[in-house]
Amino acid sequence: MNFPAALAVLAETEEHGNVALETLPYGIVAAAVFAVLGLVAFSYRNVANRHADKVERATSHEGHGH
Repeated sequence: MNFPAALAVLAETEEHGNVALETLPYGIVAAAVFAVLGLVAFSYRNVANRHADKVERATSHEGHGH
């Protein structure tokens, strides 16, 4: 028996389940990773505004005697 014939026999005898259910865990893992990365990005939403008052004071020329 050659290789293509062996593959044909194997394909006939082996039953596959629902392909969508077999690949479902990959989608769940991808969605979970995407959600975690979204939470990380969301946690940085206000970082630029934390020190805005210090930047404003440093860039203003009032009170420097110029």
